[in-house]
Amino acid sequence: MQQNLVPVILCGGSGTRLWPLSREMYPKQFVDLGAGRTLFGDTVDRALQVPGCGSPVVICNEEHRFYAAGDLQRRKVQAQILLEPEGRNTAPAIALAALALCEGGKDALMLVLPSDHVLENGPAFQTSVAKAAELAAQGYIVTFGIKPTGPETGFGYIQQGEALGSGGFAVARFVEKPKRQDADAMLTSGNFYWNSGMFLMRASTYLAELQHFGPEIHASCEAAWRMRKTDSDFVRPGKAAFLACPSDSIDYAVMEHSKKSAVMPLDVFWSDLGSWEAFYQTGQQDENHNVCSGDVLIEDVENCYLHARHRLLAAIGLHDVAVVETQDAVLVAPRDQLQQVKRVVARLRRNNRPEYRLHPLVYRPWGSYETLIMADRFQVKRIVVNPGAELSLQMHHHRAEHWVVVSGTAEVTKDGEKRLFTENQSTYIPVGASHRLKNPGVIPLVLIEIQSGAYLGEDDIVRFADAYGRETTEQKGSLQCGRED
Repeated sequence: MQQNLVPVILCGGSGTRLWPLSREMYPKQFVDLGAGRTLFGDTVDRALQVPGCGSPVVICNEEHRFYAAGDLQRRKVQAQILLEPEGRNTAPAIALAALALCEGGKDALMLVLPSDHVLENGPAFQTSVAKAAELAAQGYIVTFGIKPTGPETGFGYIQQGEALGSGGFAVARFVEKPKRQDADAMLTSGNFYWNSGMFLMRASTYLAELQHFGPEIHASCEAAWRMRKTDSDFVRPGKAAFLACPSDSIDYAVMEHSKKSAVMPLDVFWSDLGSWEAFYQTGQQDENHNVCSGDVLIEDVENCYLHARHRLLAAIGLHDVAVVETQDAVLVAPRDQLQQVKRVVARLRRNNRPEYRLHPLVYRPWGSYETLIMADRFQVKRIVVNPGAELSLQMHHHRAEHWVVVSGTAEVTKDGEKRLFTENQSTYIPVGASHRLKNPGVIPLVLIEIQSGAYLGEDDIVRFADAYGRETTEQKGSLQCGRED
């Protein structure tokens, strides 16, 4: 195995077809699937189990940075996190990683992995990576092709060409989401694979091919990398240059044109979990072919997917239906109509409904907060502050806050005076008071915050100081928008 192998984790997907669990600000790769498990975390673990893999490079959206950083921190994994100001598809994202891995004269092999897939049989994956690394070292851009198990019309396909050695093949052609009859024919032929979106290549090889076939993307990414800034654990490419970059996938921008494209067969169970139907197909079915997750009670139910997150879900007499319950929304649909969820999300967006974008649980560099109740003139949140972490020093023009400590110790600064509060104690922050919350202890601080006032919008924050290098109101020149983070 090559020792200079670096995992590159792509986190750009939004997962709108998995609404209401996945949201624009809480995409599927970071969703807690139970016991703290996430698809992003699974991907990081899978990569680091490959012999010779070094610390990963993670590419994610600016708005999702705390989810990625928090997941890595829980795993005690050091990583370089590159932040896209806006998504520009996979070709530019991989280019940023390649530029990072060519710094200082280095030229690593890049194992590029989407962060929102399920892949089983780790040993087979590791073997295929080792074989692909041999081809990548020879100058090929290797994509991993999944051996198809059926005539799937929702995936792209790759046709293998001549053998290249090490078990790999040249790419004869790519086929995008075929019709059923074409998928049947490709399955019968035996020389087509599902396009997994995973790649292995040398960083310099990718940049050279991108410069040749996608010069505008290459130039924009190179300019953005030159203008990058480092902020704590994050690297921010130049915003203006990156936003000028064309949006394109690596398949369209490079792979379909390059003579260095190769495919390495990978015979494992794989799913991109692109819909609730995929969750049903990959889930553990009972004797009536139901897949149940959470607190679910069923009577006379068959072939259903039932997912409860916050309360008891009782179903009677249902057949071939999916029900997904979250704290603030419930989805009910026939299983054969689940691909239409994106239409619901589009309507929510058009109507400016917060349910398409925001999730009740939000991560921040200091911990997290979860909205429990939102009503007229008041709302209730559960706040968790990590040991040693603190929120920004701030004030509010329109709302007051009551804090009740559930567990841990809170150091509260209010108008310059510091006090400690422990379990079952509370404090009041009036309108206009400068305040800061800190956890001086060694266990997480959990408290309940009750906000009250005529206006409870998250843009009612004046930030005076921040421990994480984020802009204060004085630096920004206006009210700081966002949670008191």
